[in-house]
Amino acid sequence: MDRIIFHIDVNSAYLSWTSVHNLRTGSGPDYRQIPAIIGGDRESRHGVVLAKSLPAKAYGIHTGEPVASALRKCPGLVIALPDHSMYRQFSRELFELLYTYTPDLEQVSIDECYMEFTGISHLYESPVAAARLIKDNIRNSFGFTVNVGISCNKLLAKMASDFEKPDKVHTLFPDEIPLKMWPLPVEELYMAGHSSVETLHKLGIRTIGELAATDPELLAAHLKSHGHTLWEYANGIDDSPVDSGPGEAKGIGNSTTLSNDVTDRAEAFLILHTLAESVARRLRNAHQIAGSVCVEIKYNTFQSTSKQMQLPSPLNTADGIYKSSCLLFDRLWDGSPIRLLGIRSSKLLEDTAPVQMSLFDYGLDLSNSDPSCGREPKDKKSAKDSLLKDVLLEGSLKNEKQKKLDSALDSIRKRYGSDAVIRGSLLQEENEEAQKKERGK
Repeated sequence: MDRIIFHIDVNSAYLSWTSVHNLRTGSGPDYRQIPAIIGGDRESRHGVVLAKSLPAKAYGIHTGEPVASALRKCPGLVIALPDHSMYRQFSRELFELLYTYTPDLEQVSIDECYMEFTGISHLYESPVAAARLIKDNIRNSFGFTVNVGISCNKLLAKMASDFEKPDKVHTLFPDEIPLKMWPLPVEELYMAGHSSVETLHKLGIRTIGELAATDPELLAAHLKSHGHTLWEYANGIDDSPVDSGPGEAKGIGNSTTLSNDVTDRAEAFLILHTLAESVARRLRNAHQIAGSVCVEIKYNTFQSTSKQMQLPSPLNTADGIYKSSCLLFDRLWDGSPIRLLGIRSSKLLEDTAPVQMSLFDYGLDLSNSDPSCGREPKDKKSAKDSLLKDVLLEGSLKNEKQKKLDSALDSIRKRYGSDAVIRGSLLQEENEEAQKKERGK
């Protein structure tokens, strides 16, 4: 049969899990039944809405909104602080149950995953019947609900799961796109961030269908590579696999929630540099090399997105991880303000494992141009090509100096502390920030 994928998403996870905990322990009300939110503080009116109930949504309250704004819309709004330890426990229970159906799961956050259903389809009457069975089992076992989206690829399954909520099963197959997806506002398309939507509106594009019918070259002219990605998504095109292999479940990564939203590419690259050094150092301490690198971005709207690439040759150097992360960032970022950045390495091998070499490992000279990490290149396509070439060269003898440098830095930091050596670019950034503050006085 054709490929079938489920996207399973907990309905308003933080609020639902807090409500279930309250009902189990008698410690509070069911927030799902009243105007309530998770996040922020009523007294200080600080923070943002992390999750909302349907009655709160009826007041026009939305996720990511400042608490002060939500209180103006609904003065009687009930506010509960988040409990991440409790959420992790609920998440563990959920995935323990889902793994009883199939090991082919890709967990993408604490409350959502993709399930490769194709291999177990013969056990059920139909995909819809199986999805309803799973959905009902979760509700009856734990007391909270999920939506299940069904399609032939991950993108359409995710779009389907965002249709009417809660406790629903929806399909979105290619022949259903014109009726179910194209009439929707363009901002409801996955990966269509605030900045991209503003650009699309200026082009007169208001619906996903209008985006699907637009010349992809026009979109690329205004939104770079992200424009072509949005065109593909608007047409239901996505060939990414459900990544459930054991190599992907094992990885080393690091992320940081930013004190101020980042809107500058060069600033984001400095943060990626620091993260890459941390990930590379942990890989070397574990005597491992990574065959894949993933970059995660969480926007100030709390929408998360990520992109990964297979490395031509496994590595554990900061320079190689940084350059591949820069490449991924440029393919991923839509220009919206960034709240969190992360790098994760996966497909790990022991650093003594034999590695298949490519033609680039035999001294082929591909390093004539500057990858331009941290600044806007004049020719972005050639800069990205150069960046990829630098990553390809990572396993060659030309990078032995970088490996020796990383080893020397590891020794210094181990002996004198992690702050004993600081990158000049980071030090320059701190000095510039201090000068700005001084001028502000």
